[in-house]
Amino acid sequence: MRLATWNVNSIRSRLDRVADWLDRQDIDVLALQETKCRDDQFPFERFDELGYEVAHLGINQWNGVAIASRVGLADVEFAFPDQPGFDKDAGESLISTPVVESRAIGATCGGVRVWSLYVPNGRTLTDPHYAYKLEWLAALRDNGARWLAEDPQAKIALVGDWNIAPTDDDVWSVEYFADKTHTSKPERDAFQAVVDAGYADVMRPFAPGPGVYTYWDYTQLRFPRKEGMRIDFILASPALAATVTDGMVDREARKGKGASDHAPVIAEFADGPEPS
Repeated sequence: MRLATWNVNSIRSRLDRVADWLDRQDIDVLALQETKCRDDQFPFERFDELGYEVAHLGINQWNGVAIASRVGLADVEFAFPDQPGFDKDAGESLISTPVVESRAIGATCGGVRVWSLYVPNGRTLTDPHYAYKLEWLAALRDNGARWLAEDPQAKIALVGDWNIAPTDDDVWSVEYFADKTHTSKPERDAFQAVVDAGYADVMRPFAPGPGVYTYWDYTQLRFPRKEGMRIDFILASPALAATVTDGMVDREARKGKGASDHAPVIAEFADGPEPS
């Protein structure tokens, strides 16, 4: 199985690019984030023509997540249990009846439980969205641990835009990101908690060291200057991680007019564990 994740920053604006890329890369399952459309606006027909079933969750022009699969699409969930929400009018604190945003969708594809995740940005270290982000990640970690406790052999992929650079190697400038979101200790600890719950970053062994980024801001020529961040990940459960055979960031997909500010991340999995 070739599994990919891509924050496309509007599927309607980049549909042709995504369709061409799917064909070139021979992708079996694609998790999308920031589709930025309602369910009735998603281009299901185009994906159907390409041979993909799609599950999409989009409430308005913000956020939006989807899973496109040509190896089956079953048991779709439109949020993980106890997924926190946020109310834009909450002021300085979360409220008891927040709106659950379109940030998580799960489906079983070819025997793998795939979750397409768009983790809240956090905005600033003092913004209510920062507390929301940490609460959201804690709930994801709790669910991830529970899923493995219920079935240690489950093949689970937690993929998407995590809005966290877990190490200093994952940003172009440590000094630039000091006292900003994405690199703060609580965020990094929250990411590590998901890893510690049993989920491995399966791409890292194939692209070690600094300079491997998945996101480059549109401003200040960040992409040509190679000033990026690694914030998009495929985290796999032990049973799935044992079958990984390759991983990469497709930096070429970030090039050219009309590109998303993120590049796709791809992992390839065999049918079973590699022989010892």
